[in-house]
Amino acid sequence: MTRSLEIIVIGGGAAGFFGAIACGEKSLGAEITLLEAGAHPLAKVRLSGGGRCNVTHHCFEPAQLVQAYPRGGKALRGAFTRFQPQDTIAWFEAHGVALKTEADGRMFPISDDSATIVACLQQAARQAGLQVRTRAAVQAVEKVNDRFEITLRSGEKLTGDRVLLATGSNPAGYAWAQALGHSIVPPVPSLFTFQIVDARLQELAGIAVSPVQVQLLTGDRSKSTPMTQTGDLLITHWGVSGPAILKLSAWGARLLHEHRYRYRLQINWLPDFSWETLQERIWRHRERSPRKRIVNESDLPLPKRLWQRLIDAAGVEIDTLWADLSKKQLQQLLKELTQGEYEIQGKGVFKEEFVTCGGIDLKEVNFKTMESKCCSGLFLAGELLDIDGVTGGFNFQSAWTTGWLAGQALGES
Repeated sequence: MTRSLEIIVIGGGAAGFFGAIACGEKSLGAEITLLEAGAHPLAKVRLSGGGRCNVTHHCFEPAQLVQAYPRGGKALRGAFTRFQPQDTIAWFEAHGVALKTEADGRMFPISDDSATIVACLQQAARQAGLQVRTRAAVQAVEKVNDRFEITLRSGEKLTGDRVLLATGSNPAGYAWAQALGHSIVPPVPSLFTFQIVDARLQELAGIAVSPVQVQLLTGDRSKSTPMTQTGDLLITHWGVSGPAILKLSAWGARLLHEHRYRYRLQINWLPDFSWETLQERIWRHRERSPRKRIVNESDLPLPKRLWQRLIDAAGVEIDTLWADLSKKQLQQLLKELTQGEYEIQGKGVFKEEFVTCGGIDLKEVNFKTMESKCCSGLFLAGELLDIDGVTGGFNFQSAWTTGWLAGQALGES
């Protein structure tokens, strides 16, 4: 009589939980144990999207989808042909949860409550026959002959034929992977806000501008590089945030880390206008309203308080009339509007995402099965890998995809 395949999943986050379910749904004969160090699995799923859970993104073309990943896009290209956002939507619908799409492409459960997603995954885990153990912190992961030996902090030892490691950015996960033969790309933060102390932004917290173009001044002036991003920007008490900044922080994660989060940022507050178009528009307004004060009106799609700060920064006196605006002042004003430079003095946090760039070197992973190329029987998924996406549901999608692929292969005899 052949014994059942014994599978141990370490990590109860999105990738580990989804991988364990995928394995259980495919291989009904396997014994699957999921170990979670905390009191509750899926903690990040519960917190994400401000408690609404941004499950995935409404982008169904793999070639386009991979462009949302500063690291890992090339490896994910093939993976997304096998499990992508359409498959995520179909999986949740088949398990009783419908998703909706918002204007920016982000997808949430119709309930707008992350508890719906957590409950769905927990129910699927029960139906797939998973044994989910919480407060089961792992101390060591070793391969002894052809089997894995897992030592818990409690001293208990478990053995399994195969292991799925899905420990996120937990340093212990990197250490276990390294001990099993893997190289680790040094992890650094991704998806964060910028701390900027600048008179132009002071007391403007809460003002949002859209669209805005932001660029890290690397010396490459091309507007098509990832170091230039366009989107919504939010002025905060400590600097700037919003989707444009978060995307820029993801693409510039390593560069900014190398410079200790001190770098020059260029802001174009009016990217829909060329320099020439903007100059002409301002000059026409000057001709139409010569006796009005510049500080009071602009004919430009900018919040009034921000406009007032920018004309002050351009050296235009508060009482200046439009008729008195000189050509030199106009050039300085245009520069403030489209090429203003701000000093990033540190990174803030983006509370809805806790994303790390870096992790297991992707060259050491078979992306058809998510099995390690360094250690047979070891499978890897989620943020433990050197994969990270911009904000908008992309990080969860890579977790669902890598977890599902690992789960499919884990249970194969």
